[in-house]
Amino acid sequence: MAVKFYRAIAYQAPGDGPADGWDVVFPDFPGCVTQGDSAQQAMEHAIEALSLHVDGMVAEGMALPPPSPMNAPLPEWLSESDMPTQVHGLLPIEVPAATARLTVTIEHALLQRLDAAAKREGATRSAYLAQAVQEKLRRSHEVA
Repeated sequence: MAVKFYRAIAYQAPGDGPADGWDVVFPDFPGCVTQGDSAQQAMEHAIEALSLHVDGMVAEGMALPPPSPMNAPLPEWLSESDMPTQVHGLLPIEVPAATARLTVTIEHALLQRLDAAAKREGATRSAYLAQAVQEKLRRSHEVA
């Protein structure tokens, strides 16, 4: 998985006090929002909110926007005047790689062992196979 760093802005709206909580927006992802009781909690929630948003976009085959730099101007849909108190952050988001479906033929007994091993590790059959292939390729590369 690749890691990309996306901007998040935690803010309090005009007139909000310390007990009113913080909202978070993502300049690169209109419509993705979260909140928290404090700026720190809001940013912690932001990581989960953005991760879920990105996972959903990838699952639907949507292209992710390139991360904007910290000093980039705000997009038109965001206004500085609506966010007088701000905390900015760059959030590391793991971006899943594109996947491909494949069909394999395998002995039934080996398939049963595979499924049992995957279940023991709390993995799917596909995840277990992918990990096994990665380990095999790593070992064969070390030997070559």
